Amino acid sequence: MAKGGQTPPAPGSAEVQGAWARRDAGDVSGARRDAERILAGTPTPEDRAEAEELLRRTATPRALYGFALLGATVFVLLLVLAIVRYA
Repeated sequence: MAKGGQTPPAPGSAEVQGAWARRDAGDVSGARRDAERILAGTPTPEDRAEAEELLRRTATPRALYGFALLGATVFVLLLVLAIVRYA
């Protein structure tokens, strides 16, 4: 137990902590690669849980793909209308 003013050590091995540090530094793709590499090996249950949590937190939201598709559809529609109008 940590005494007053001390923080307890972060859970997981040094590899997992390194992956989280990369994510916190802004290197999300590198952190995901590290987490996938950890899961490909034989991690401890604690490391497995931390790596899976890292992958879950850095996944692209599905709604983003819907908004991108909607934006592309609107763009193509406007392009077709412009071509029809000025052709």
